[in-house]
Amino acid sequence: MPLDLRHAFSHFRGQDGERLHFAAHSHHFWPDVTREAQLAAWDVAARLADDKWDEVLGPVWGEVAAGIARHLNLPDACTLVPAQNTHELLLRLLSACPADRPVRVLATDGEFHSFRRQTARLAEDGLVELVAVPAEPFATLAERLIHAAGTAGPFDLAFVSQVLFSSGFALTDLFRLVDGLSGPGRLVVIDGYHGFLARPTDLAAVADRAFYIAGGYKYAMAGEGACFMHCPPGFASRPRNTGWFASFGTLSAAQAGVPYPSDGWRFMGATFDPSGLYRLRAVLRLLAVEGLDGAIIHAHAVALQERFMAAVSGLPGGPFTPERLVVPMSEAARGNFLTFALPDAEGWYRRLHAAGIVTDVRGDRLRLGFGLYHAAEDVDRLAERLQRIV
Repeated sequence: MPLDLRHAFSHFRGQDGERLHFAAHSHHFWPDVTREAQLAAWDVAARLADDKWDEVLGPVWGEVAAGIARHLNLPDACTLVPAQNTHELLLRLLSACPADRPVRVLATDGEFHSFRRQTARLAEDGLVELVAVPAEPFATLAERLIHAAGTAGPFDLAFVSQVLFSSGFALTDLFRLVDGLSGPGRLVVIDGYHGFLARPTDLAAVADRAFYIAGGYKYAMAGEGACFMHCPPGFASRPRNTGWFASFGTLSAAQAGVPYPSDGWRFMGATFDPSGLYRLRAVLRLLAVEGLDGAIIHAHAVALQERFMAAVSGLPGGPFTPERLVVPMSEAARGNFLTFALPDAEGWYRRLHAAGIVTDVRGDRLRLGFGLYHAAEDVDRLAERLQRIV
């Protein structure tokens, strides 16, 4: 049975009673506790001014990191580092690769725009050599990635999404994947943005070999500016893209050379808006009070997906039929959104938006996401409105 946490999202839900927001794979609604957290960040700045950073990077980040580590089953929260977005973390990872030749990168052709655009641009100037393994067919993706890692290398960096943003297909055996992608001197990176707090995720067995990137904009419901990366010890000890916060603990001492800490802080950047960390801390506290984790949240989303498909799969002429699903309902390895392949996906997106149904379109694919701010009644309202449209 799906959960009913609508009371925890009263501010976002109350803004437009007619809006049916089912883009929960993109901008999630924020729970009410994040509004209080936003004000708390302002009040701390007013009270402490310059000294606020001791609190932000001390107890605030410490609590956030501990919460993230619990949800990912990391052995040590000190391997985590915050960032404003995952793009800056990607750049720091690339800056840790060899500089005397093009960086050899292995990925899939289904990675998010930030990675695709950046690597494609660097490839234009000969700074990156990218091998992109086709994401489909999904059933053999892991095997084909591992095969490429062993035969098309050597690679400096292997980058792959836990859940592919363009389809919702999930790579569930992270131990086997990381084991197959690992190699001497190679950075293995899991993009967990569609996996963190969307699927059960246990990094304990790969925490010593794989980086993991995610953030608060999507399923963590904390909004922008609250991203993070798990950095396995002993890898990429001196990224060239580095900010002054990487030396935060020693700023008052005389600076000589460019020292780096050995924990995740070696990937730290520079001055940032800390309010996102306050919002993320509030969400993690809410999840703890409600007893929620990635497995429970995923089960909630799956229950809503099944309810939705049962209600609309018989609609003649509608866009949401089982035959159009990119990842079928029979496939357990999927994220918290459904993706439909439609020749006129853009047209359907506009038609639905005009009717107060917020979805998301990427090329010929229309995506519907299901989150904690949804209850069964929301899915029923969605199905009823779709019946009128179709």
